[in-house]
Amino acid sequence: MTDRETIKQKIAEILQDLKPESAPEISINDVLLETPPDSKLGDIGIPLFSFAKSFKLSPAKIAEMVARRIETAYGESLGAVHAVGPYLNIFLPKQALVTELFKTVSEQGPDYGKNKTLCDRKIMLEFSSPNTNKPLHLGHLRNDALGESVSRILKYGGADVFKVNIVNNRGMHICKSMLAYKKYAEGKTPETEHKKGDHFVGDMYVAYHDYETKHPEAAEEVQSMLRAWEEGSDAELMELWRTMNEWTMQGIAETYKRTGISFDKIYFESDTYLLGKDEVLKGLQDGIFYKAEDGSIWIDLAEIGLDKKVVLRGDGTSIYITQDIGTAISRQKDWPFTNLIYVVANEQDYHFKVLFYILKKLGFSWADNLYHLSYGMVNLPEGKMKSREGTVVDADTLLDSLKDGALAQIKEKGREDIVVQPEATAEKIALGALHYFLLQVNPKKDMLFDPKESLSFTGNTGPYIQYMGARICSILRKADESQIELGTCQPELLTSESEWALIKAIEAFPAQVLRAQENYDPSVLVAYLYELAKNFSRFYKECPIISCDNVNMRTTRLELVRLVRIVLQNACDLVLVPFLEIM
Repeated sequence: MTDRETIKQKIAEILQDLKPESAPEISINDVLLETPPDSKLGDIGIPLFSFAKSFKLSPAKIAEMVARRIETAYGESLGAVHAVGPYLNIFLPKQALVTELFKTVSEQGPDYGKNKTLCDRKIMLEFSSPNTNKPLHLGHLRNDALGESVSRILKYGGADVFKVNIVNNRGMHICKSMLAYKKYAEGKTPETEHKKGDHFVGDMYVAYHDYETKHPEAAEEVQSMLRAWEEGSDAELMELWRTMNEWTMQGIAETYKRTGISFDKIYFESDTYLLGKDEVLKGLQDGIFYKAEDGSIWIDLAEIGLDKKVVLRGDGTSIYITQDIGTAISRQKDWPFTNLIYVVANEQDYHFKVLFYILKKLGFSWADNLYHLSYGMVNLPEGKMKSREGTVVDADTLLDSLKDGALAQIKEKGREDIVVQPEATAEKIALGALHYFLLQVNPKKDMLFDPKESLSFTGNTGPYIQYMGARICSILRKADESQIELGTCQPELLTSESEWALIKAIEAFPAQVLRAQENYDPSVLVAYLYELAKNFSRFYKECPIISCDNVNMRTTRLELVRLVRIVLQNACDLVLVPFLEIM
């Protein structure tokens, strides 16, 4: 356990011991640690407002009681503790903490920040969910970044994580691209047009909407095609469907590889929708669903305060909810999870309320452990994007634009001779800019992605974090190359305000990881990275490192720099920001 976790545990034990018998049990998760706005108030602040009602005492009185108990039981081994109004403020025992921190971070290295809070959990995480009628776009990039980052954060807690993707490869929208291909393509292929397969098929989807404006019968043609597809009665149609799906999936796979996104298993709706239909028909027999006059099947959602919802069309064809029922059941059979997290935009909040309710009504107990990680929309300064109108900014075009911008800055700053592989480095800067920007906002909030702002090498951006990492590596490399005389590492020498602020930032990393885990929120770690980088920048300006005259101080500060490198790299990996040694 880290010192902060020890403090939380001890405070929780004391509160548990002091609470009235009628008050609920108190655990470590009930104790909140904050950083006081002024370092003169302490290193840690613990608000006690939440205990006032159950204790039937003022928060200030509770703070006084806990402070006295700590003083009696622990002396100053937890630090100097003061009751300040409704807060318990703690000044950490500096010398012991710094010495232990140096030892811990150095020994754990890439494992520093990990915990075991989720070691008994098997968590399945669904994200991305592309359609096989168009390439990935900016919305997918936020989804992918959230899914991949959350999966890494959960693994840091010891969870067994299984990443899955559900590909929407059937339905009306897929048939629209297929119909347009039959009407307009004239035998063209991605190869003949020198295009990625997903872009080629996406062009067909846009073309359909042009066709639709001129042909009123278009909607019926699409519906007829869907019926024929579900019946499997048209061999030529099925072959076209397989071919166009393959074109799209090949293109999307290239984008996944480029952005560092991977999956343990990919599900296809075409493989699961029939199971969903079977469950609906079984539920109809059991009285869970009812049939309307037109033959469609519905469920009454009055029990959860909603209206009615169709689960199967009158012509027997499936809708999203049908296939999602089948997909969830398939997954539990394939990999029995303790939790399943769906990373899907908040436009589908209603859909998941209904899905979870239906699965419970069908008798699946694991439905209680399904969670919708709902996130807000992401748009560009130009406004909302619409794929059917061809105004979506696809992932590849956006990444190419960011890469070109990064490469231009490398050339502008005259770094081409220093950066060994400018093209590869520009690609990593582009990914750092993209992922950092997309993850810095709490998932629940809508956001505006500004490509130009994301590429800035100053301020709260990915490239700024990467630049700090490169500067740290440069310091360590210079010290190594110069064969600087080394003395004894003495952490107790680090007494300046900027050194202590940096040490506290390093020590806070495991607690920030825990916060991100508990809330499925990578923005916690993005904010942490910026604070760590700012603290390092201040330390670098105020404290001579290589030029320090005191040999032991120089050695100790170099070790502090090395520890910052470890933590910065660990945190960058969790939020998908490539760590650069030279920039």
